[in-house]
Amino acid sequence: MMGHRSLYHDGWRAVCPWPGPSFAEAATGFGAPISYDRLIELDATGWELYHVAEDPAETVNLAETERARLIAMIGMWYVEAGKYNVLPVDGRGTARFAEERPQIAADRKTYVYYPGTQAAPTNAAPRLVNAAHSISIHAAAPPGAEGVLFSVGGVDGGFVVYVKDGRLTYGYNYVADQRFTIRSDGPIPDGEHVFSVEFTPTGQPDIAHGKGVPAAIKLFVDGKLAGQGDLPVTIPLTLGLAAGVCVGADAGAPVMEDYKPPFAFTGTIRKALVDVTGEPLEDKEEVIKAYLKAAMARQ
Repeated sequence: MMGHRSLYHDGWRAVCPWPGPSFAEAATGFGAPISYDRLIELDATGWELYHVAEDPAETVNLAETERARLIAMIGMWYVEAGKYNVLPVDGRGTARFAEERPQIAADRKTYVYYPGTQAAPTNAAPRLVNAAHSISIHAAAPPGAEGVLFSVGGVDGGFVVYVKDGRLTYGYNYVADQRFTIRSDGPIPDGEHVFSVEFTPTGQPDIAHGKGVPAAIKLFVDGKLAGQGDLPVTIPLTLGLAAGVCVGADAGAPVMEDYKPPFAFTGTIRKALVDVTGEPLEDKEEVIKAYLKAAMARQ
């Protein structure tokens, strides 16, 4: 796992940590790739051996005194690694989260979510990291409406579209280190409306240093620009580790700190549309108006 290797057999455990016993001793950091030469060196000098039947806390490394047993167990590890398609040994750590993975559903450009459901896990949600996208929520807002319209992620990182103090608000949590807030210029109108947020990358990500793309944020009400601002940095790999996509509330630990979860929307949400085509919302004002008119006719 993440370059670490281990094998248990008959009361013994052989362990080969990566990049070494400690980052200081290895003179490298977490997530460094393992070259062929480095792998050969690790196999010669990096394995540890513990008799866990008698030493369950693994306090005494017997790699030197039980050398023949260790060599045999290293060979056993390679047999199992070949059997279960473990090779090549990949030590890249968190960079592996950016790898494409098989998906149960075909890739799409638009996704529709409804309120009153369980949160959808982020690994089954639209891929919004470092990508242009927009989110439009069709909702009926009574006088004094407030609450979360749409949220992704949680206290460890993510974003949320919500109404607070009468204004449409976009909140972004950058890995719990920084939080950014962008609000509409004026209060939202009462009644049936489509509230939208547009995310447009304005630069390149710096994954190696933990930074996603900087981005421009625009807020819209019924396709008309209602506010805008900038995000100097965004999450590089994944929007939260445990929380998912939620409509009408922020379930669990909150994305932002200026409300208490679930901060459910006090109006009525019809549906939320996530668009990853990258097409500007300002080009879709008439489309949004037509969508709103058709949606209201079906109520």
